[in-house]
Amino acid sequence: MNGVRTTTGKTVEPFGKMFGKLSKRALSRVGVVDVGSNSIRMVVFDGAARSPAYFYNEKVMAGLGARMAQTGRLNPEGVERGFAALQRFAALAKGMDIGPLTCVATAAVREAADGPAFKERVERETGIRMHVIDGEEEARLSAQGVLLGWPDAKGLVCDIGGNSMELAEVADGQIGKRVTSPLGPFRLQQVGGGKDGLRKHIKKVMAGLAQVMGTHHERIYLVGGSWRAIARLDMERVSYPMTVLHEYRMTPRAVADTVAWIGANDLGALKAQAGLSSSRIELVPLAAQVLAQLSETFAPAELAVSSYGIREGLLYEQMPENLRKRDPLIEAARFTERQMARMPGAGKKLYQFLQPLFQDVPPGRDRLIRAACLLHDTSWRAHPDYRADACFDNVTRANMAALSHPERVFLGLALLHRYKNSRAASPMAPLFKLLSAAEIAEAEILGKAMRFGAMLALDDPADAAKLTFDKKQLVLKLTPTGRRLMGEVAEARFGSLCNALGVEGRIA
Repeated sequence: MNGVRTTTGKTVEPFGKMFGKLSKRALSRVGVVDVGSNSIRMVVFDGAARSPAYFYNEKVMAGLGARMAQTGRLNPEGVERGFAALQRFAALAKGMDIGPLTCVATAAVREAADGPAFKERVERETGIRMHVIDGEEEARLSAQGVLLGWPDAKGLVCDIGGNSMELAEVADGQIGKRVTSPLGPFRLQQVGGGKDGLRKHIKKVMAGLAQVMGTHHERIYLVGGSWRAIARLDMERVSYPMTVLHEYRMTPRAVADTVAWIGANDLGALKAQAGLSSSRIELVPLAAQVLAQLSETFAPAELAVSSYGIREGLLYEQMPENLRKRDPLIEAARFTERQMARMPGAGKKLYQFLQPLFQDVPPGRDRLIRAACLLHDTSWRAHPDYRADACFDNVTRANMAALSHPERVFLGLALLHRYKNSRAASPMAPLFKLLSAAEIAEAEILGKAMRFGAMLALDDPADAAKLTFDKKQLVLKLTPTGRRLMGEVAEARFGSLCNALGVEGRIA
């Protein structure tokens, strides 16, 4: 695999053998530190190798790049805050026994006159080896982070930091052209000429970027805290029912409306409404102007928010090709089943048992059915009175990649019906509007199918029965074991499934 290219031109292998034995499909616990111009974040990854979970996640808004465009040096207060944060992160890593942290520094450290001195101090006093990467490498790693979350990503990745903004093409699992620009909010604070001068500057730089990258991209993937803050404000503006930022989609029109809405409202009120930090909301107006111009210049069909960026890109960098090709959703569901189900492995057998009901579904729906079956028994520890809502909430908020918001709700609703026959008066009802009536009906059928199938046996329903479905009749052929298992509750659940399908049921 390729290593990470630093500003010195050297290539480094940040994780070495980070994936362990691939047959286990589990990630060896690893820690990453991203030293940005505005924030410094430590993330420890664990869990499924293709869909890693956040074992630990901490961010400090150090502001290393504040006023750097004016002074040419790192912000002195930010240096001390940043150094204290890195000392803490080194101690945390030692306490977690995760081995050496991988630390990547971007625009502020690579461009400041005292950046090398900061790097040397950090390495000498904390033991953290800091890799200072150039702008194009930053763009490449951000794009790889998007590929970790979106294996089929195609379009333009746009990563904004405090002092720079990077663009990278992504398609067919590959990274294409890459470019960096000085469109970070800290840099823009130093642009003269008032509002009109700032607008002209942003437009001119963006036009140059468009000449290099082209304007044919249907989707732009937004990476960076400032973009996520604006997306969170867009959610507030439209009263969006879900608060998960990853995979949130905006149209160019929505971007324009939200930028205007931000400009017309008090930042303090917006900060409280969206739950943003003071240091983040301070940069939102400038970032919003950049986003508005990005949307206007490149004119994509939609802009999608990515919670994955450089840190996840470093993981993807070391990921073997055969692992990259696996479905992140299915891998995460398998891992969850192994960790939390009463009978690990039963999900695959349930999926096979229910296949006659779903023979003609498209691949996108089939993967949701597979995931639901893998997850169908992972919420059993919750109190029975709250199990249905708990599994819906867990899935819709889970750290799972390659899962759109409507798909999250579909999966959650199917699992709700796995534990509960009716969704009436559900506190999760506001999220149902992300699905069509037909999708709600399909989720109900899947849930009731799992609810019935799980009654036949915890391990393998095929030992008890076989389903035959011809769109008019659902026939259940029982084995001797199945006859003993087919009590009145199982019969009632079979009848409920037939009603949801709108067909006659027959037990042979």
